[in-house]
Amino acid sequence: MKRQFILFAGFFLVLMLIMRGCTGTSDLDLILAENDLGIATMNTEFGQDSLVSVKLRNNTDSELLIPNDCPSEPLNVFKYTNGEWSAITATPKITCTNTNPVTIQPKEDLLVEYQSWNHVLFGEMGRYKISVITQINGEDKEFTSNEFTITSKSWIGYLWGTFLYQPIFNALIYLISIIPAYNLGLAIILLTIILRLILFIPAQHGLESQRKMQEIQPRIKKLQEKYKNNQEKLAQETFALYKEYKVNPFGSCLPMLFQLPVLIALFYVIKTGLNPDNIHLLYQPLQGFDLTLVNANFFGLLNLLERDVFVLPIIVAGLQFIQMKLAMTKKQAKQEPKKKKMVEAGKGQEMETATQMMVYVMPVMLALFTASVPSGVGLYWGASTLFGIGQQLYVNKKITKPKKNNSEATVKVI
Repeated sequence: MKRQFILFAGFFLVLMLIMRGCTGTSDLDLILAENDLGIATMNTEFGQDSLVSVKLRNNTDSELLIPNDCPSEPLNVFKYTNGEWSAITATPKITCTNTNPVTIQPKEDLLVEYQSWNHVLFGEMGRYKISVITQINGEDKEFTSNEFTITSKSWIGYLWGTFLYQPIFNALIYLISIIPAYNLGLAIILLTIILRLILFIPAQHGLESQRKMQEIQPRIKKLQEKYKNNQEKLAQETFALYKEYKVNPFGSCLPMLFQLPVLIALFYVIKTGLNPDNIHLLYQPLQGFDLTLVNANFFGLLNLLERDVFVLPIIVAGLQFIQMKLAMTKKQAKQEPKKKKMVEAGKGQEMETATQMMVYVMPVMLALFTASVPSGVGLYWGASTLFGIGQQLYVNKKITKPKKNNSEATVKVI
């Protein structure tokens, strides 16, 4: 359990870093400070299907108005073709809640992301630049960004998109297309059940290994006490014990290792995947589906594309707490000599304290994670945890079920 907690905490931190992103700012700041209106892309090179974003900085003492032509693309985009720069445009089928000009206050920045126009505008490899026209002192002035390039995907990006992101994206869209009212929430729950059934066997082995590990802890403690001055012998005897009870010490970590990439992929599917610009990622039979029909309202309770910072985090944390409590439940140990209990009292108290901390810390971490991502991701994790609770109850019943021991059979003497 301790190893599983450390593993989860590590992946949790990595996941948060991935979502926040890490970008150097020194060169960017130099470019943004050059003119009255600084304009620069966040990178000078983007892989295909990577989100292109550009930052604007108002270096004047007055507010500046930036045109908003939604649903047409933000700012002006140019591609270098046949020896000259040509303007390219896109007008996707999206809903624009506000078409008023955007205001940048003095000395402030504005980040523009091409989320709904990304593939249409930047789907081809080549050289690009972006410009903006705004009024300064009553005069229209044009400011142009640095030149940037669109390159082919890296092999990691190709593997990620082809074998993880795209299959999950298409599976989710297919489920949405066959569910009444195109309900995203029901599709996520159904996808969760399918994924958990696919991972059922490795998860089952992992939970059983974790349960058996708990049962053999007294014997492991005995070995630690016996060979405390001989680490090599301790390792040999410990692995022999694992072999005897057919326990994989890393087995309980495997289900989480499988789930985390799926969780990250689903995060990006829900965050950016459900806009019409991603129609090219659908497999041929689904390309006729209109992504604007997706209903992200979960029975009037949640907008699954937005964050929920109160109800869903509490539910997810509560379910995780229940699952951890069930995972820690042990069958009653056999009576042990009092001397042994006295020797192990110090270590037992220390382990008990660490275990109790995990029971409360992990649900809190998950609550914070759920509050920081779209509600659809939290719904997936909550449904997955609920499925895990049912599987844990089954494992608990299976492991603690009394087994007939032939060695205890009595022999009647005549």
